[in-house]
Amino acid sequence: MNLTPRWADLARMLRLALPIVTVQVGIMMMGVVDTLMVGHLSATDLAAVGLGNIYFFQIAVFGMGVLMALDPIVSQGVGAGDHEAAARGIQRALVLTLFLTAITSLLFLPATRVFALLRQPADVVPVAGGYALGSILGMLPFYAFVVLRQSLQAMGRVAPIVWTIVGANALNAFLNWILIYGNLGVPQLGAVGSAWGSSLARWCMAVALLTLSWRSMRPYLGRFRREALHGRALVRMVRLGTPIGFQQQLEFGAFAVIGVMMGWLGTEAMAGHQIALNLAALTFMVPFGIAAASAVRVGHAVGQADMDAARRAAAAGIQISGVFMLATAAAFLLFPRFWAGLYSHDLPVIAIAASLIPIAGVFQVTDGLQTVAAGVLRGAGDTFTPFLVNALGFWLLGVPVSYFLAFRADWGPRGLWWGLAAGLAAVAVLLFARLRRVLRREVRRVAIDAPA
Repeated sequence: MNLTPRWADLARMLRLALPIVTVQVGIMMMGVVDTLMVGHLSATDLAAVGLGNIYFFQIAVFGMGVLMALDPIVSQGVGAGDHEAAARGIQRALVLTLFLTAITSLLFLPATRVFALLRQPADVVPVAGGYALGSILGMLPFYAFVVLRQSLQAMGRVAPIVWTIVGANALNAFLNWILIYGNLGVPQLGAVGSAWGSSLARWCMAVALLTLSWRSMRPYLGRFRREALHGRALVRMVRLGTPIGFQQQLEFGAFAVIGVMMGWLGTEAMAGHQIALNLAALTFMVPFGIAAASAVRVGHAVGQADMDAARRAAAAGIQISGVFMLATAAAFLLFPRFWAGLYSHDLPVIAIAASLIPIAGVFQVTDGLQTVAAGVLRGAGDTFTPFLVNALGFWLLGVPVSYFLAFRADWGPRGLWWGLAAGLAAVAVLLFARLRRVLRREVRRVAIDAPA
């Protein structure tokens, strides 16, 4: 079994990964801009954006994972030259988008009560609740954008996504300037304004991406396939995507629980946590993009029944991600106070953030490697293992260790983050063990339209 990538494999991976990484960083930059602009209002607004974002993604991430079933369906279909299978998959994903939007929108309504039950700071709860309600408007375009993005990535056509994200970031900053600070005659809405701005920007993102990519998407969307509504095929697609949704929800849920426990330590701890988490999440978008590219390259190889190419693509993604995360780990370890100072002028908040950023540097490498391993497995059609591994690593190890270190060993915010580091290390080790087993054998295409 050859796990050594050629220079050509590394070059192909970089050509696909760089624009996808640009897209992922661009998406994350919208949250960074929200945090930066709100952070200069008050610690309360900054903590509210952090808590509101935790709630938003905890609700939305499951549906996003379900739609990521498109990775193996479309990439393997394209690799095999079966474009009709890819078209049916894309149209089924759009059908599922309507159901996912309805369900998630209802789950946003009790946000304020949930925050209060979780004993979050009293001054943060109503603002964070307003932020969550302002996010409802953006759910349908959010999921539609995910469908278009995953489909285009699987086809290797990412230029329309890049241009869309560039425009969306400019629009989001402009809308934030109006709604957060109350410019052009609009009342100052603070953190809640950033949620409305993001929702409006998501509508523009979805419409712009469909417009810019119509030449590529027309063969898949220009004619409706009645088979897209077949119940059994929809169920098979949900079965393929559900473990991805649970995997991402478990991973994000672990960070969400840490955020909730951070709120028990006070508003300043929550604000400092939000800064460090925002930085870690921003750098994480690079391996997350490489994972998406790895899923596509491996999926194409599986569709072509070329396992040697699949193995080399997996190794290329792992190596590129490892090098990048080593570099960011060094930056976090060496200059924590500089990065914290970009977000806030509040000295206690900066001090807490600066104590957490080096810990983020420690788990950068394992975090990047585990997400690429999960992407390779997704491209091969194995969506269950990453779900199981996340349950074991984060919830049986990471979260309990975080609680113990923070509240029993009195390590405070740093204890919560060291528990996360332990969970991420466990997830990386287990996923790599599974990856080696999968890549030793032949992998068949996923079957959505085949008889049950």
